Amino acid sequence: MFWTIVFHSLDCIIDSPACDVRIDFFGQDWSNQSCWFRIRVATIRHTTLDWNGSGTMTGSTDLTTKSETTSVPNDKPVSVDKSGPKVRKMFGSIAHRYDFLNHFLSVNIDHYWRSQTTKLAPPPPAGETIVDCCTGTGDLAVAYDRKSNGANPILATDFCRPMLIRSVPKFSKIGASGRIAVVESDAQYLPLPSDMAGLTTVAFGLRNIASTAGGLDELIRITKPGGRVAILEFSRPTGRILGRIYLAFFKQILPKVGQAIAPNASNAYGYLPASVLEFPDGQAMLDLMASRGLSSCQATTMTFGVASLYIGTKPIR
Repeated sequence: MFWTIVFHSLDCIIDSPACDVRIDFFGQDWSNQSCWFRIRVATIRHTTLDWNGSGTMTGSTDLTTKSETTSVPNDKPVSVDKSGPKVRKMFGSIAHRYDFLNHFLSVNIDHYWRSQTTKLAPPPPAGETIVDCCTGTGDLAVAYDRKSNGANPILATDFCRPMLIRSVPKFSKIGASGRIAVVESDAQYLPLPSDMAGLTTVAFGLRNIASTAGGLDELIRITKPGGRVAILEFSRPTGRILGRIYLAFFKQILPKVGQAIAPNASNAYGYLPASVLEFPDGQAMLDLMASRGLSSCQATTMTFGVASLYIGTKPIR
């Protein structure tokens, strides 16, 4: 396992063995809009600079890495293989068609889901950081930048580089390259200080993390007391007729359409319904959030329950 920190526009990449890296965050540097985190890296065995080979190294908290074998109490065993290497490879193989399939298979309703997320979990006060985990190609980060009129710095994180690469042109297109920074990192082990974000979000990504509870714990860790965690995820319609139609489409039709449009050896669109059906939704998700320490947890269903938004607040100590 290694850390990769990617600054906006992928200007600078720093790779190092996890066992030998310490990252000290000592504050934001607004004098340099091109890279708003300065990072000091100590005791590194291997360092490489890629792309432009330049960038200001950007951080106030020591961070020690965790092992990928870390166990998390109360995490429900699953049969779907959500190991990091498998999920990373799978999303990398469909990255070139990911946006098209998202919009096509949802009949563009996914835009509405993200828009509703920014309304129901609005940006924090101007200047506070938003962290969008499992950002993929960056659609939710873009939605929040628009919603805040650029008033909040945003960190967009994901551990799949082919997906992240496709987020950068979107940020440039809306003039947000100086406001949205890209970080390549596993969502279970974010190289970010605790209590830093006024809002932490994840859209259609928490169910892909090997440990749902572990991923949720990490979202909560980086959220400041009084800040909120917002989780947008697929859920299961409960209506007698609609539920059956949804399951038939989700399990039988969607995988075939997805494979036809974006052929891949990972069966990515067979994995999608399997992972959704095993993921806690509704009250089960709210109970999990409360058990990890969030308060005022609430759920809002969208499009007859096809998607749900879960919001919780990190208590003020």
